[in-house]
Amino acid sequence: MPGIVGLITKIGRERAEPQLRQMVEALRHESFYDTGTWIDETAGVYVGWIGKKDILPGGRPLESERGDKVLFLSGEEFSGPTVMPFYERNGHAPAARKVSYLIERAEKRDFPASLNGRFQGLLVDRPSGTALLFNDRYGLHRLYYHEAADAFYFAAEAKAILAVCPDLRTIDPRGLGELVSNGCVLENRTVFRKVNVLPPASAWTFAKGASERKDRYFEPAEWEEQGPLDLEDYYQQLRAIFSRNIPKYFSGDGRVGVSLTGGLDSRMIMAWLKAPAESVPCFSFGGPFRDCQDVSIARKVAHVCGYPHQTIPVGDEFLSKFGHYSERTVYLTDGCVDVMHSPDLYINEIARQIAPVRMTGNYGGEVLRSIRAFKPAEPPPGLFTAGFMTYIAQAKQTYASLIDVHPLSFSVFRQAPWHHYGLLALEETQLALRSPYIDNELVKTVFRAPKITLSSNDISLRLIQDGNPALSKIPTDRGLTANAGMFGALRHEYQEFTFKAEYAYDYGMPQWVARGDHAFSALHLERLFLGRHKFYHFRVWYRDALAAYVREMLLDSRALSRPYVEKKMLENIVTGHLKGDRNYTTAIHKLLTLEHLHRLFVDTQ
Repeated sequence: MPGIVGLITKIGRERAEPQLRQMVEALRHESFYDTGTWIDETAGVYVGWIGKKDILPGGRPLESERGDKVLFLSGEEFSGPTVMPFYERNGHAPAARKVSYLIERAEKRDFPASLNGRFQGLLVDRPSGTALLFNDRYGLHRLYYHEAADAFYFAAEAKAILAVCPDLRTIDPRGLGELVSNGCVLENRTVFRKVNVLPPASAWTFAKGASERKDRYFEPAEWEEQGPLDLEDYYQQLRAIFSRNIPKYFSGDGRVGVSLTGGLDSRMIMAWLKAPAESVPCFSFGGPFRDCQDVSIARKVAHVCGYPHQTIPVGDEFLSKFGHYSERTVYLTDGCVDVMHSPDLYINEIARQIAPVRMTGNYGGEVLRSIRAFKPAEPPPGLFTAGFMTYIAQAKQTYASLIDVHPLSFSVFRQAPWHHYGLLALEETQLALRSPYIDNELVKTVFRAPKITLSSNDISLRLIQDGNPALSKIPTDRGLTANAGMFGALRHEYQEFTFKAEYAYDYGMPQWVARGDHAFSALHLERLFLGRHKFYHFRVWYRDALAAYVREMLLDSRALSRPYVEKKMLENIVTGHLKGDRNYTTAIHKLLTLEHLHRLFVDTQ
């Protein structure tokens, strides 16, 4: 995603400046990106920025009145004067809504702890020759780093560091094992040796080109040790914060569109969004078989609120360009998400044309209901070598050691920066993503929630009903409404059945069912189940429309010779799935991702 890059070093401008420019160019992915560089040779600071032209501050330098401090901040920050009436915006912020308050904030002692949002930054104090490298308290606006003997490198994407340190283009087997098992690398490590991730709430100090101190400005215990609230006090505080914050998250630079689903979290936002009719564009993502629940429900929600709604379809056009989108998905995220998310890149390219800022309900379930979004998964037996399987076993052990914390701490300080980061990074290459659920004040309050609320939808349903009673009458994609009664319970059970049936008929289909489905393939039974809840259907796509691509990529001599893969089993997986009597969708996701990872980042050295 766009952000800052650079190096802090004593090696001198003649060597450092070309490296800086090379790092910036490595992240210039789109024509709507804005880039620049800034150098303070005395402090040993060489910093560049890559931002979207229509979003501020985008990493651009902010200088204090005296010129003694310079701040580079990428991301979005919501503690300042960001609230604006909707009639003032018309797609652009007025001149008064700029980011000068940030440099004023940077001169105070509570910086960067006083900031609220997802961000990464560098604050340079020119008289003292010091620099402070920092990030948000969740670590969601990721910064990679590498400590070399003569320089400290940092970058919003790992590829910028790899561009100037080609000897780092080596896969770390432990990180790769975690990526295969958990879908993400844990403990602020990466799949590349000696390339790490800045921990959440970091405030690292450098003096005259050298590392001086590595501090944290926030510890989760500060929120974990608050006293609990009773149910009604908790709800009233949560409601006050949520309703007060919604206008703030719709302010600022650029038009804001709402990415609507059929679930609770985007519905809560709509319930408290009191904008004029027709002022907020809404959109949902649809598939090739039918209008999924997200589309049909979102259309009703937008209509009740008086906002326009449109559907972004994922079908033949995407499939015809799958090779491009799958490769680019892995490249843009440094391998942090697999090719299953390539439709997300496609739809966010289109969403940017609707609005450069996308409001989502992301993290709502994780924050309000402590949903755990990932866990270790076993690969097909015999696919990987015995040696590599030891790293997969180690990944399971590491995961087990990390979940023994407060459930909300796991969600926001571990799951969010490790698991959710990849998709966020992919989407933010195209537009700015926002969510009110990662707001500091809100998350701090949820740490005081009665335990019963963290395993229930009641608080979310009540927020919807209090914000907009008409919206509370529209069932969610899982059939939930406030005060549902017996009929509502039956509706919920039916939607749960269709959800599980679609999973079972898609990538979760057992092998014995796949054999039966193949026997009746002429009937196209998938049309009965698919498309009710999901807009992408990779089991049948890999089998049919993408078969030639899967065969070309995974039966290639390079793929078959990877040292951690058992060649014969890889061949069996591809031929079995393409024939249609086996289901290896998840394995093919992983294998395609790993193959792109090697070709893009390792084989090119």
